[in-house]
Order: sequence, then structure tokens, then C-alpha cells
Amino acid sequence: MASDREQPGNNRECVDTVLDVLHLNMETLKDIQGRLHDNMVRGLSKASNPSAVVKMFPTYVRRLPNGSEQGDFFALDLGGSNFRVLLVRLSGDNVEMKSKVYKIATEIMTGTGEQLFDYIAECLAEFKREQGLEDKDLPLGFTFSFPCRQNGLTSASLVTWTKGFSASGVVGEDVAVLLSEACQRKKVNLKIVAVANDTTGTLMACAITDKNCYVGLIIGTGTNACYMESLDEVELWNGDRDEPKQTIVNMEWGAFGDDGALDDIRTDFDKAVDGVTLNKGKQLYEKMISGMYLGEISRQAILALAAKKLIFNGVVPPELQKPWSFESKYLTDIEKDNSTDGGAIKELLTQLNCPSTPHDIATIRAICSAVSTRAAKLVTAGLAAVIKKTGKRTLTVGVDGSLYKFHPRFHSLMETFTRELVPEARVKYMLSEDGSGKGAAMIAAVSG
Repeated sequence: MASDREQPGNNRECVDTVLDVLHLNMETLKDIQGRLHDNMVRGLSKASNPSAVVKMFPTYVRRLPNGSEQGDFFALDLGGSNFRVLLVRLSGDNVEMKSKVYKIATEIMTGTGEQLFDYIAECLAEFKREQGLEDKDLPLGFTFSFPCRQNGLTSASLVTWTKGFSASGVVGEDVAVLLSEACQRKKVNLKIVAVANDTTGTLMACAITDKNCYVGLIIGTGTNACYMESLDEVELWNGDRDEPKQTIVNMEWGAFGDDGALDDIRTDFDKAVDGVTLNKGKQLYEKMISGMYLGEISRQAILALAAKKLIFNGVVPPELQKPWSFESKYLTDIEKDNSTDGGAIKELLTQLNCPSTPHDIATIRAICSAVSTRAAKLVTAGLAAVIKKTGKRTLTVGVDGSLYKFHPRFHSLMETFTRELVPEARVKYMLSEDGSGKGAAMIAAVSG
């Protein structure tokens, strides 16, 4: 009699049973959409915001581009160990950019805040010299992509460092003030007219060419969303009530579920991933969606299937026994291979010292497909709540991030699920071009 191992059909059913926990039906997605809507309302309310996990910070960016923006602007893009300085020339819908990338040494990332901002000021001075603009006092848009509480258009206080930064004396301080003081010390003429994060920049960069763009979305290493909201809905608003009576709201939606709201859909895979992160119990929605985590979710599924002898004949090679050893890039590469024999997948499994039988290849495909599809469904369920909150029937979502750019199915999956979740709206997804650079300059332009 043939064993289970020799019965691919039987094995596949068993694999599907294990992966079924990742399947979310439309009823569940609509329920998640409703839960995020409730979280949005809590975050926008002054009374409930302190305990809300989706913080809904007003950004103080109130105008979208209308095509009349003119002039030269500097943009500074700081969000990791490399940062960029840009000179952006706006002439209506036409945008010209010159930029230079500077590397931040580890000792500066982990030194003092004064050292960090002095170094940035020195790089700004060098860039100005190279562009022949030493004496020009151009307005600067500052993209600072770390968790911040926005105090005004030109003021944002760092909540916590991430991405390997730990420069002292910055947490709780206004990063625009720290940059301005460093520029004064280094005698760099600059006027900071706006501080924003990359999500807001993404919306603004897309709004240059698409006047229906009211939502910005990042799906990369992390995830976040922002959208244009009426001031009447933003109880945290402490600015003027002049026209336009609106502001872009930075949702910080990665924290959705940190209060237990998603516990019923979190799987053992998700709990295991959370257990090997530095911020346990935090950013739980993000941990089911973004590029930083999808590879590890897939690895946890591999371990579960191997324990039942449903992949690799029950033996996980040492290469895959360590957390984070199955990179999200592998998932994207596997999803790209639609050949009948899975040649690229076989090559990858061989590199990882894994068996690559037809059954193993089919099972790895099934894992990566299930993990990717769930991520796209969860993003779209969240976006459905945002789209309905805007009340608009026709709108564009500006999107940036490596997962969205490089995953072969993410865009089409999101389009499909959007049609099912918000059939009444005509929604277009637009890939942002340089939201953190061009977007920052556009924020500076509309704020002038």
C-alpha cells in the first residue's frame, strides 16, 4: 500500500488544511473594515485618543497641489542610514530634481543628537555649494520617517527612534528645531517650512498629476496610511479654522490590533513572529502585512508543515531553523516564478539546502501564495475603511513601498478585493514616484 508521502493529492489536502488559517473570507474582511473604522473614530476623538491605538495624527498639511506651484525648494529625506538632499524645481505639473545621497555612519546614528544634526547640516552646506546656491535661503521640506507627534506644520517631536538609530537627546524633542539649530551652528541658510513623514509625501507626490488623490499608502518594510479629512472630524485640531477646512491625517495604522481587536484572526504563525521581534505586542497589523515580516510568517508555516511531515520529508535544514532566515525577497521571487516546473524555486531551495521535489515546490508555492494573499486582503480591508470615511465615489490612492513595487501580484490582488469591498467607489492605485523627495518639496510649496 502506498504511503501518504507517495500520495500527492492526499498531501495537498493536508497542506491546505494547515494553511487554511491564513484564508480570510469576504465576511471577515468586511468585519475588519468595520473594526478599523471604529479605531479611526476613536483616534480622531479628543476624549478617546489617549487610549486609541490608531493615533490619527493631524499633519497640518491642508492643501493639495493645484498645478500653480512654482519655484525652487530643498528637500531633506531622513528615514534610515542613508539620507538624501534634493533640489526640486517646480513649474506647474513639471518637476525637476537633483539629489545626492549621504551615508550616516553607525557612530553618528548612535552618538548624540547634536552630532547627528551637525552632520546633516554639513551635508546640506556641501550640497548647496555644489549647486551654486550657497547664499540662497530656499524653503526646505523635511521628510522625517520616524514615529513623531506632529505639533504643527513646522514642528514634530520624536516619539521613539527605530531602524538602528539611538542618538541621544532627540526623543521628545522637536526635530525641526534641532535641525535649525545645527544649521545656525554650521552657518547654513535654510528655512524649514514643513516637516512630514513618507506617507504624506507619497500622497502629495501623486496629487501633483492626479487631482483625485486623497489617500497615501506605504507597503514596504512597514506599512502606514494617510488621507485628507474634514477639520470637523479632527477633534485634536488646534490650528486655525480658515479655508481649506481640511487636513491630511497620518493614521499610524500599523498599530491596529495592538488592543486585541485582531486577536481572532491572528494565527499561531503570527504569534511566533511577534515572539521573535523587538517590539512584542506592538504593530500587530503591520506584522501581518509588511515586507519585514512576510518571510518569517512563511518560515513559521514551513516549520508547522515540516512537523507534520508535509514538506521536506519532515526535516528542516539548519539554514531555515533561525528566525528571519527565509527572507521576504524569497517570497517575492517564488511568487514571480509561474513556470510549470518551478525552476527558480528549485534553485532557491537548493541554495537553502532544502529538498526540491515537485511536492516541495508546490507546497512552498502554496505557502507564499497564502501569506501574500492574506496580506493584500488585510491592506485592502483597511483601505476600504479609509475610502468609505472619505465619502468619495472616485478617488486615487498613491502607493509607495518595496512590497507593492516588487511583488508580482500585490497590485492586482488589491484591485480585485477593492472592487468586492467598496463596489460603489471607483478606486485607482497609483505608484508614487519619490514621495519622500518630490512630496516633501510639494508640501513646502503648498505651505508657502
